[in-house]
Amino acid sequence: MRTTAPEAPILRRTRWRLIAWSGGSTLVVLIVLGIAIYVAAATSLAASGTRQLQARLDELGGAGFGPVPIAATQVVGLTSDPSQPGLVIGGDASGTVAFVLNPGPDGTIATGASGVGVIAGGAGLQPMPLDAEMQAAVAAGQTVVRETTIGTAPVRLMAAAVPTPGGTLTALVFADRTAELDTLRTLVVVLLGGGVAVLAASVVVGYVYAGRALVPIRESLRRQREFTADASHELRTPLSITRAAIGELRRGRGDPATVDRAIDDLDAGAARMEILVDDLLLLARTDADAVTLAVEDTDLALAAAEATEALEPVAATRGIRLVLDIEPTPVRGDEARLRQLAGILVDNAIRHSPDGGRVTVTVRPGARLIVDDEGDGIATEDLDKVFDRFWRAPGAPAGGTGLGLAIASWIAQHHGGDVHAANRDPGPGARFTVNLPGNVR
Repeated sequence: MRTTAPEAPILRRTRWRLIAWSGGSTLVVLIVLGIAIYVAAATSLAASGTRQLQARLDELGGAGFGPVPIAATQVVGLTSDPSQPGLVIGGDASGTVAFVLNPGPDGTIATGASGVGVIAGGAGLQPMPLDAEMQAAVAAGQTVVRETTIGTAPVRLMAAAVPTPGGTLTALVFADRTAELDTLRTLVVVLLGGGVAVLAASVVVGYVYAGRALVPIRESLRRQREFTADASHELRTPLSITRAAIGELRRGRGDPATVDRAIDDLDAGAARMEILVDDLLLLARTDADAVTLAVEDTDLALAAAEATEALEPVAATRGIRLVLDIEPTPVRGDEARLRQLAGILVDNAIRHSPDGGRVTVTVRPGARLIVDDEGDGIATEDLDKVFDRFWRAPGAPAGGTGLGLAIASWIAQHHGGDVHAANRDPGPGARFTVNLPGNVR
């Protein structure tokens, strides 16, 4: 969004703030979601591993073991029967390793020099972690679950007392956690990579949509700036008239004719300024949605007739004939605003008609109001500009403010209808057509 307008720095800052909020909120959601997914996955894997160890331990509890001596050369073998000590291959307990240990008279397991329970001795064989705290817990009848390492391999270990006819033994079951940790590490990589991709996409999408969201704001600021500039320009004319009249009054205060002429100029300037200020105030209130319509049953033909009648003196000064061709047209709307709408169109037609010309006002059932003049018409390239605020065609007659047709368009739209400008065919002049469905939005 490149622009050199005065509001550009504000819009840029606003855009980057919107992007920051969008990216920041996305980042927070991703972090919370990532942590939740990781915790859920880790908890699920841990619970699954623990259930597997518990199932193996339950199987061991059913074996008829006698005293199990611990020999320095004891080696764990392979088995397909989970109720037997050893490394299970196949089945739900596949990959778990079980030992059945014979505690000494004091209820503890013999320990080696490393201070851990010796499960297998000999060259190249590793001791099994079985510290005094675990042995005490097992002796008290508890099932102990630990996550530790044997050598460099991460394992999950479960120990519990197993009652047998030959006495109470200690069952020790463990399983390798390498695959579980690899899965979690892969999950972290996926979450980080996916999170970065989603965050980048969020920033890009936020950048695009922030730009689109600021378009109406930028347009509003542009129109406000133009509105202020145009209003200032329009106010200069009556102010200039007023200042000139005051200067003339000071110079010729002793001349009654000069005083009268200056007073007339002051009155004209004040009247023009009053009309302009009223129109500006109305448009400002419409922009703020502060104008409400007094909706009631009324007649569009009556509103058009009253507005036309009020402008007859203005038309008569230039010999313009006002022709009414109306039929009763009941509608629901604001009678005063509909009269204002018709008056704006008729006044516009009078000002653009030649001296001695004719303005025709037509109202037909179906809530259609048509105003025709016999002026020069509207240039094709200007047809879509006539309802813009402060727009005036090149060579337009003096006296207008450029706001009337904008107000007429607003009135038509807020009665659920519209107003269109076109050139008469056949014949010279312009035609303004208002279509009202008869209800108010």
